[in-house]
Amino acid sequence: MSRAYKIPDLKFEDQNLTSFAGLIIFQPLMLGLEIKNRLYHCFRHLKASRIFGHHIITMLLIVHLLLGYRRLRDLSYYQDDPMVKRLLGLNQLPDPSTVSRALSSIDGMSIERVRELCRKLVIERLKKIAIYRLTLDFDGSVLATLSRTTEGTAVGYNRKKKGARSYYPLFCTLAQTGQVFDVYHRPGNVHDSHGAREFILACITALKQALPWLKIEVRMDSAFFSDEIVSALDAMGVEFTLSVPFERFVELKKRIQDRARWRSMDETWSFFEVAWKPKKWKKVYRFLFIRQRCPIIHKEPIQLDLFIPYEYGYEFKVIVTNKWASGKKTLMYHNGRAAQESVFGELKSQSQMDYIAARGLLGNQLYMLAAVLSHNLNRELQMETKAPDRSTTEKRAPFWIFEELRSLRHRLIQRAGRFTNPQGNLTLTMSANESVKLGLLEYLEAFQAAA
Repeated sequence: MSRAYKIPDLKFEDQNLTSFAGLIIFQPLMLGLEIKNRLYHCFRHLKASRIFGHHIITMLLIVHLLLGYRRLRDLSYYQDDPMVKRLLGLNQLPDPSTVSRALSSIDGMSIERVRELCRKLVIERLKKIAIYRLTLDFDGSVLATLSRTTEGTAVGYNRKKKGARSYYPLFCTLAQTGQVFDVYHRPGNVHDSHGAREFILACITALKQALPWLKIEVRMDSAFFSDEIVSALDAMGVEFTLSVPFERFVELKKRIQDRARWRSMDETWSFFEVAWKPKKWKKVYRFLFIRQRCPIIHKEPIQLDLFIPYEYGYEFKVIVTNKWASGKKTLMYHNGRAAQESVFGELKSQSQMDYIAARGLLGNQLYMLAAVLSHNLNRELQMETKAPDRSTTEKRAPFWIFEELRSLRHRLIQRAGRFTNPQGNLTLTMSANESVKLGLLEYLEAFQAAA
């Protein structure tokens, strides 16, 4: 037992201490990917500050989000941290006001080049794992703000914050790596399908040009159901599944109601399929009609559910596809889309993607891209240092079982350390915690082995 009742006196002085010693695992990753140099080429056409270029500001934003900070003003809490300075290659970090001014001076060409860099980093990873089938998921996500003066925002559909102004970017994510391949920024008052066809085809074209051997497949929800999108995907030889909106086709309801025999997949799912097309479409496609057996929810007081036996009913959905796998495999593949929601959740809760950092449109786009890059770098760190946990599954689950950025941050990154120079040898000293030691050395030794 320890008698620890006395409150110690506080003393503040420069001891060359860091609160983020675990950032050292990102240093070989960023050096290997040449992040700093590649970001410099994204902004080389801009007139930069004498001290801090736009590439330094962008790299600082990525580290800022890796550390778990949200607001730009939070930068002042680690402005003297030597590990952050060393990772960025700086002797002094910029002030929050300097970062804010840099965001306000971004132009459209810079944003396009950062998007291109994001795509290239993902393609480089795909080349390393020698993948032959790649699954793309497309969907939008709302980024809301309480400010009424933020450029480019608009009032749109928002279940959680009704009437709030927002952005509504469209994302392309890769199922096998859990990374964001590209993002198309839009105001909050547009439909999911606004600009979707061009964005989808651009993503597929970029991947096919870089990796011509890839077999690409696409999954989307009912918001993207249209003849132009389906026809374009089919013409490119891309396999797809799309949910079909019931409210637009009365005939679908009648087909389900008139159907007497359903083919069973298991105790829960059954289906039938037809070759069909809406009236204005040019080509007939495979439509899967699926029903799910589920308990009927009673709206009486909850306690009475203890005494009422379950009553089962059915929920229905329709999928259009050009895949010729069995009905069960096609359904499992399409249901794998749910993994994209977990990617959005991690981007918003742990990479702070839902934070609107500036009043200008382009500054907010750069902040969002920094959030995407921080998420992708976390995934890249784990893919670079660990072997895949599984191969291709029916739902196209990621090859790796990824550790969330929040968990990595709490276990390894947020560790105290001290920089010293015994006999001229730079040394980072941390507490002798065996779990932290093993965790850090696992990553660092994996980088040394790969070098």
